[in-house]
Amino acid sequence: MHIMEGYLPWYWCVFWYAVALPVVAYGVIQIKKVTDEHPESKPLLAVSGAFMFILSSLKMPSVTGSCSHPCGNGLGAVLFGPAAVSVLGAIVLLFQALLLAHGGLTTLGANIVSMGIVGPLAAWLVWKGTNKLGLSASIGIFLAALAGDWLTYVATAVQLSMAFPIPTVGSAFVKFIAIYAYTQVPLAIAEGLLTVVIFDYIMKLRPDILRKLGVIKAEDAEKASEKVPEVA
Repeated sequence: MHIMEGYLPWYWCVFWYAVALPVVAYGVIQIKKVTDEHPESKPLLAVSGAFMFILSSLKMPSVTGSCSHPCGNGLGAVLFGPAAVSVLGAIVLLFQALLLAHGGLTTLGANIVSMGIVGPLAAWLVWKGTNKLGLSASIGIFLAALAGDWLTYVATAVQLSMAFPIPTVGSAFVKFIAIYAYTQVPLAIAEGLLTVVIFDYIMKLRPDILRKLGVIKAEDAEKASEKVPEVA
């Protein structure tokens, strides 16, 4: 998904930076607010960023100028909201550009918008929707991770088709998203299952933090606490 260095025309690079930076700035404020109110959530925030970094570093060839990989943005979006994940995404993408030659500095704004903003926003909305429908947390986090992954690639396909509308934006989008779909459909399902495992482990280990963050209800946190085995 990462659009590589020098691939986008300069004016699109500027445009996507202009879109991403205000959201990232707002995300910094949100992270400060959450960590001030709940300092015990800092390790969980770090875990969310590490999860995103590791999964999104597992790239495979996809379409010229880009690649396919899991995104790992659904977990953080559910735990801390999409604005906070935009900051995590910016950090992850910056380190990947500098250390792994994955993505680039000129395309950093575009990559933040797709993997750090659009994908997490989709994941968060799906999570909220499943909560309202009364679905289980496992189903909710699976669908959230799935949406976060797929919408990241939809956003990237939109960005590429807008930059290279050959012959039109619509036909270019169909080509890009079709090529992504071959690898991303199964990858997203695998990512969703892995995210369920990680989320269930966190819920069993520290349901109190999830309750304080408003991720799960008090009664669900109480049930999860009862399942934690006592240490002799």
